Amino acid sequence: MLDDDAVRSGTMHIGELAERAELSLRTIRHYDEIGLLKPSARTDGGFRLYTERDLARLLLIRRMKPLGYSLEQMAELLRIADGLDADPEHAVARERLARLIADAEERREKARAQLAMADEFIELLRRR
Repeated sequence: MLDDDAVRSGTMHIGELAERAELSLRTIRHYDEIGLLKPSARTDGGFRLYTERDLARLLLIRRMKPLGYSLEQMAELLRIADGLDADPEHAVARERLARLIADAEERREKARAQLAMADEFIELLRRR
């Protein structure tokens, strides 16, 4: 538990985190419930407190959403990231990261093709 001095020293409440990440409170609470993003601490009153590192983790999760990753896949990526944070040279984690990068590139290309089709559709509508 942290007191008010700790709150002022670099942590943020869930509302600020939600605003900065451009996500809803409900989404962040859900991520907490399923273990994707646990608060770094809680106030004496039980309010969630988050750090800049928590925000970075949340932004990583948010960036996976448009590429269609499931919550389970997000959790796997976070485990890999945590492993690399602990040991940047871990060979197995590096291999798994390389596979994830390749998968993300494929997903991005698919999204790019879908966006091109959407642009073509809009252009067809404008010509009418």
